[in-house]
Amino acid sequence: MARKSIGGSFLDWLIPPRTLNLNKDTQLLKLIAMLAMLIDHLGAVVFPQYRFMRIIGRVAFPLYAYCLVAGCIYTKDILRYIERIALLLLVSQPLYVVVMNHMSGSMYAVSFAESPVRAAFNFYLESFHDPSILFTLLIGLILLWSIRDRKFIITACVGIFLYFTYRIMDYSWRGIVLMLLLYLFSSRPILSMPLVTAFMIWWGMQGNGYSFMGISFGIQMFAIFALPLIYIPTNSRIKLPKFVFYLFYPAHLLLVWGAKILF
Repeated sequence: MARKSIGGSFLDWLIPPRTLNLNKDTQLLKLIAMLAMLIDHLGAVVFPQYRFMRIIGRVAFPLYAYCLVAGCIYTKDILRYIERIALLLLVSQPLYVVVMNHMSGSMYAVSFAESPVRAAFNFYLESFHDPSILFTLLIGLILLWSIRDRKFIITACVGIFLYFTYRIMDYSWRGIVLMLLLYLFSSRPILSMPLVTAFMIWWGMQGNGYSFMGISFGIQMFAIFALPLIYIPTNSRIKLPKFVFYLFYPAHLLLVWGAKILF
């Protein structure tokens, strides 16, 4: 009985209760994340000469990751939550690769003129060789759910899946680790802030292209500016329907596509 008690106590410490002691104003954070993502994608596709647009865009992923952590903590029917993210991924993936110029020759391996249905099916499947950020968020959410509800067989399966897929994931395994850190210490801001900050600094140091006081770093370092929004409480009282946040992803891709054609 003593062993079980010790093991249970350790799990209770490691896996926090469903509480969030960081910024709970996720509606505001989602709006900022959406705007940052739009600016980032416009900078990537339409205005690549303006590097500041990509810098602004770095705050989008940490904010989205944190909002999913909050959703995992507070959402009662998390399977419905997972289904919505998965559906959004499945619907928007072909649009993502077209708009963001991530198409490959394998997507056109089947002629649309000779076999349009088979070609469309091949195009769709091959588009997942470069999945959107929704894929990373979906896998991270499933991982958090399995940990939250202590379904450790699913946790292990997700870990194995990540081993084979992290190379094609947007933000790779580092994005998943960020979500995991934000979740595990969501009720302990004193621990969360230094750990997450240190991880994001380390992540930024993996790249290059920028320097400060003789220290070189990559563009991902600028994601650290999302942390004040996560750790400093705000109370915007913004209330928007859920569908706004889900529809924005394909809508912003269409907007970027239109801007690309226009400019």
